[in-house]
Amino acid sequence: MFIPFSTVKKCSSRGREDQTVVANLNRTILCSLSSFPYFALVAFETGGILRLLILLIVAPLAGFLHYFISESVGIQVLIFASMAGAKVSDIESVARAVLPRFYAEDLHPETWRVLSASRRRYVLTANPTIMVESFLKEYLGVDVVVGTEIEIRNGRATGFVRQPGVLVGEKKAAVLVEMFDKSPHIGLGSASSDYPFMKLCKEAYIVPHDTKVKPMSRDQLPKPIIFHDGRFVQRPTPLKALIIILYIPVGFLLACLRLAAGILLPMRYIYFVLYVLGIRITIKGTPPPPPEKSTRQSGVLFACSHRTLLDPIFLSISLGRPVTAVTYSVSRLSEILSPIKTVPLSRNREKDAAMIKKLLEEGDLVICPEGTTCREPILLRFSSLFAGLTDQIVPVAVENKMTMFHGTTARGWKGMDSFYFLMNPSPAYQVTFLQKLPQELTCTRGKSSHDVANHIQKLIASTLSYECTSFTRKDKYLALIGNDGTV
Repeated sequence: MFIPFSTVKKCSSRGREDQTVVANLNRTILCSLSSFPYFALVAFETGGILRLLILLIVAPLAGFLHYFISESVGIQVLIFASMAGAKVSDIESVARAVLPRFYAEDLHPETWRVLSASRRRYVLTANPTIMVESFLKEYLGVDVVVGTEIEIRNGRATGFVRQPGVLVGEKKAAVLVEMFDKSPHIGLGSASSDYPFMKLCKEAYIVPHDTKVKPMSRDQLPKPIIFHDGRFVQRPTPLKALIIILYIPVGFLLACLRLAAGILLPMRYIYFVLYVLGIRITIKGTPPPPPEKSTRQSGVLFACSHRTLLDPIFLSISLGRPVTAVTYSVSRLSEILSPIKTVPLSRNREKDAAMIKKLLEEGDLVICPEGTTCREPILLRFSSLFAGLTDQIVPVAVENKMTMFHGTTARGWKGMDSFYFLMNPSPAYQVTFLQKLPQELTCTRGKSSHDVANHIQKLIASTLSYECTSFTRKDKYLALIGNDGTV
């Protein structure tokens, strides 16, 4: 088929500082040909495994309608299957907290080269605006997003679209409405349905599909994605979605078996049983021996980096003995199922300090000074509360690996966090015990609690090759769910 435009590689990005670019989203800004993975994420995060199954069943029908009837009809089927009956607030939450990471890993480098060089950026898409607008505006600096508008009743999506319908053939009209009588400088598209709006532009370039093109890395974005949510580790293509659906019943039974082993068996045996059950635990460094009660020796405070709710448990497994953990907020179910003692913090500094001192008199204690988890290779700011309460501090660097499900959530029910981590086919934990903090670097020798906390943060970050940041629990929850994370 004759293509009346040059390819995007021939588009110079120089001298575009005052120009306007209009680009299609699917197959142009994004590398992938199918938008199914993003609808699958919305379906699972708003309706669970049943809605994902329904979407997967109707996806072949949507594909058939797309190619033999019209793209518009195919998109409407995906919208209905993934959104009908879902709360609009839930869809917006997924668009803000879950989708950006996956969109960022699918960006076409040539399109972004041109888009980033332009001053004004317009994006057209057949996908619902509610799904894409948050990512495009916040992370790509897009000025205007024109997409398909979904129908809403009583705060829920009906599954249908509002007039004029799915934005496919109407892209030319949309450009005329947004730009009035001005012609955009650059138009970027990939399909014949994009040609009408591209012909309105002073320059137009096609973005051909090339399987050899690798999506650009996330660190090239103008704004990094530090906090993100959602249960899936990988982008759910149709094949991966099918595998997940078939695996979840098996994975849940496996998680229950692993959990039962942790609860019922003595701590010194759990390491070997979990190894047989597919969990790999790597222990580095030399942990200190347990305190001798006869000498009234104070317990050691393990200051641990925070990756999942299970950090204190895997630390206890590495030690071969249960260690009490102080926590900021865990679900009631997690407390019941925990094989170690957990004590919640009240967030009253004086009350919490007195409680920690008392617990240290009884034995060893583990605390995660970040106060919340982060999935990226960074450390959040360490609270200084623990640093001034004892001079017996052992930093612990914790890492983990998940291939199917994330074991943390900000939006969902935290009671399922442990199950989701243990549902991974072969999850891994690495626990590295660092040297006990020297006396001269503790508060008893004149150091401030802030200095001690910052020093421990740097030690752990250096061990893990992570980056130290000043982000806090409040920053994470404001980014993901719009509140300060108070439970």
